[in-house]
Amino acid sequence: MSELICYKTLPVWHKETLPADFQKQHNTREGSWAQLSILRGSLNFSLMTATGEITDTFTFTPDNQPPRIAPQQWHRIDSVSEDIECQIAFYCSEERYYSQKYQLTPPHSEVIEAAGKMKPGRVLDLGCGNGRNVLYLNQKGFVVEGWDKSEESLRQLQGVIAAEKRENITLARRDLNQVTLAGQYDFILSTVVMMFLQPETIPTLIEQMQSATLPGGYNLIVAAMDTPDYPCPLPFPFRFGPGELLEKYAGWDIVKYNENPGALHKVDAQGNPIKLRFATLLAQRKA
Repeated sequence: MSELICYKTLPVWHKETLPADFQKQHNTREGSWAQLSILRGSLNFSLMTATGEITDTFTFTPDNQPPRIAPQQWHRIDSVSEDIECQIAFYCSEERYYSQKYQLTPPHSEVIEAAGKMKPGRVLDLGCGNGRNVLYLNQKGFVVEGWDKSEESLRQLQGVIAAEKRENITLARRDLNQVTLAGQYDFILSTVVMMFLQPETIPTLIEQMQSATLPGGYNLIVAAMDTPDYPCPLPFPFRFGPGELLEKYAGWDIVKYNENPGALHKVDAQGNPIKLRFATLLAQRKA
């Protein structure tokens, strides 16, 4: 499990400070592994089912350390010796690090996939929000610029950058309805942002994205659509029509394109996630 990253370590516990909740049936959350370390004494431990049935029992000591507890595995500490000293640390995969540690939204799945297809370079994230994609791409070795209209989002993101001592990240407050892209980038992305912009902005913004992309560089766009089979029920200022985004990238190499249905975080009156189609495009500028 060397690919996992520690995102939180709790203080050393003794018998009198061991939290009562850890001595009851509980589980690790999704995407989180727990590593219990025995520093002194001994500890009796049970693995369980969701219904409370004990499946395995163990005694752990400094010479017989516990394995990592898998995500959502039910377990409990049954008893400890009088001289127990133990500590627990939590681990996650690289892409979940900032969401687990800072409760940020995880990086977009299309960004994770796209990053795996290219060498690290200079990136511009248009509408970076809380920085989920900025932080992930920087973690992968990219030099990243993040632009967003929200001063509060940028302030919070800057706090994470400072706490993590991250370098090669630049943030700027920009209204994407009124921007000019002057730099040259290896990768420009805009995920779930364009539907919030004014319709007259989109053609010029995409043209600028294309012009600001170096030969061999990439553009990634994910944005809401309005189609006959999935009419958009939300009053977004802009939605792509069928084939509209793909047409704008004529002459580029299309690495990926689809108009698949997806679900928003928002729900309808019955509590069901609102579904609509999203245009998803990853295109490479010809070298």
